Amino acid sequence: MLVNCVVYQEGRKLADIQKQQISEYVSRPDCFVWVALKDPTEGELEEMQGEFGLHELAVEDAHHGHQRPKIEEYGDSLFVVMNTIELLPTDELNIGEINVFVGRNYILTVRQHTERGFQDVRARCEREPELLAHGSGYVLYVLMDAVVDRYFPVLDAVESQLEIAEEQLFTGASPRANIESLYYVKQKLATLKHAAAPLLETSGKLFGGRVPQVCVGLGEYFRDVYDHLNRLNQSIDSLRDTVNTAIQVTLAMITIGESEVTKKLAAWGALLAVPTFIASLYGMNFKNMPELNWDFGYPMALAIMAGLNIYLWLRFRKAGWL
Repeated sequence: MLVNCVVYQEGRKLADIQKQQISEYVSRPDCFVWVALKDPTEGELEEMQGEFGLHELAVEDAHHGHQRPKIEEYGDSLFVVMNTIELLPTDELNIGEINVFVGRNYILTVRQHTERGFQDVRARCEREPELLAHGSGYVLYVLMDAVVDRYFPVLDAVESQLEIAEEQLFTGASPRANIESLYYVKQKLATLKHAAAPLLETSGKLFGGRVPQVCVGLGEYFRDVYDHLNRLNQSIDSLRDTVNTAIQVTLAMITIGESEVTKKLAAWGALLAVPTFIASLYGMNFKNMPELNWDFGYPMALAIMAGLNIYLWLRFRKAGWL
């Protein structure tokens, strides 16, 4: 579906145009065309391929989707893949994708599986005509900056969920429920990592070394995106370490709890074993057993049982087993 098709001249919006007019403006050296598509059909992509001369491999990737974030060069043009991550009201993450084709006089964005658009990006560019005069390369920067900035609120929400899970570790909640909530957080962090880490690896080529032609003169802007990605990845790694530590603490607490139960069972077993041994010994009914015919033999046996149990109970109590 076509969302927008706009032509810009020297950093200012010239007009909204029809798809049939794209070739007319693309041929003009002082203009560039910005086309936005959402969940396009194969036919729409082929139509844009004909208008802009897009590389067939890049078009194939954009059609199939589910690509790893990357930046690829095809001659004088760039093909950029980024993941969009949206936090749904159910606390689930919606993973989308935006594919960006960038040439000297055009930029084509293909948005898939995501509801939130980039109207704010277009508005920002149009508010800064002196920067938009750099052309399609500046639009690519603003798009990358917007995608990366949208990761941070998601990361903050995941961090809040982690803090809640950490508070429940020592509140007597079910250890199984604690581990499930921690793994749920870990899964979200892994999703963020898969989106941010590859983009960090590839974004360095936009400002260091041999810079693509469409990005010339915008090095400081793409370096800013790189810095944001670097900070994002460091925060994700830190939270993942915290999650792993929390899981280890939970497992340690489970082990400690099992040890406490084992000690209590052992203590009660000892308290039962002493009178059981004495009673079973005197229950053998041999003729020449000590104190068998003594009038105070039975009370004495009970007293010994009680005395030994009281002594053991006090010792176990002092040791913390009971």
